Amino acid sequence: MYIIKVKGKAKIPDYIQLRDDNFVLIAYFRADRELKNLHKYGLEGKEEALSKVIAGLPFGKIQKLEI
Repeated sequence: MYIIKVKGKAKIPDYIQLRDDNFVLIAYFRADRELKNLHKYGLEGKEEALSKVIAGLPFGKIQKLEI
């Protein structure tokens, strides 16, 4: 799974994209919102670790998600 942080402009907030190994979009959510429904993506119980990854992500750089 891969993760990328997308920078918002003006009234559009920053977003996070989760992509599978074929780079198909599987999740798209606001970076400033509470992480919910992560069980859909196989990330249940990893909210705190994912929050730390999101906080340290540079904008526009796709990275392998390893948590």
